[in-house]
Amino acid sequence: MTKLTRRDLCGQLGTGLFATLASAAVLGPANAEDRPIPYTDNDLIESGHRFFGTLSRDLAEAIQSATKHWGQPNAYVLGQEAGGAFIGGLRYGEGKMYTRNAGDRKVFWQGPSLGIDYGADGDRTMMLVYNLPSTAAIYQRFVGVNGSAYLVGGFGVTALTIDGVTVVPIRTGVGARLGLNVGYLKFTEHATWNPF
Repeated sequence: MTKLTRRDLCGQLGTGLFATLASAAVLGPANAEDRPIPYTDNDLIESGHRFFGTLSRDLAEAIQSATKHWGQPNAYVLGQEAGGAFIGGLRYGEGKMYTRNAGDRKVFWQGPSLGIDYGADGDRTMMLVYNLPSTAAIYQRFVGVNGSAYLVGGFGVTALTIDGVTVVPIRTGVGARLGLNVGYLKFTEHATWNPF
């Protein structure tokens, strides 16, 4: 067994502390690199043109209206979803979340709703995401009010929020649905049938 003096112990602690501080200085704050950089209206409209196709004028107006209200989103999701309701409803979707600098992630969403809401719809969806602190922060529940008016085809915008992060789904789809409901969307890393 080696006997350590106080001087040896202080030297080893000092060396360990110096190594820890040096590595922290090189790595920098973890949150700064994880926070996605915002997109411009033109970036979003161009991506939406490729995704939605013929509804580009309505999409451009929806994006511009959203950015006037919430500013520039720092992530967006492109995907597909389906939902149905008879007073109580369910919605399921999947897609990919894009960021400029923090990587892209596969996302799934599901959620219940309750309200004066009847019918079914299938949608292509672009979700603008505002104030996302990191890509992992998308995996939570976002609460909001949703209004639907689909007769064969339709177009709609809603807003869902939690802890300062706002998700604005822009949907276009087909089906027959009319109503107003309150509910949430739960984003997950893997597909699940459980909306709760």
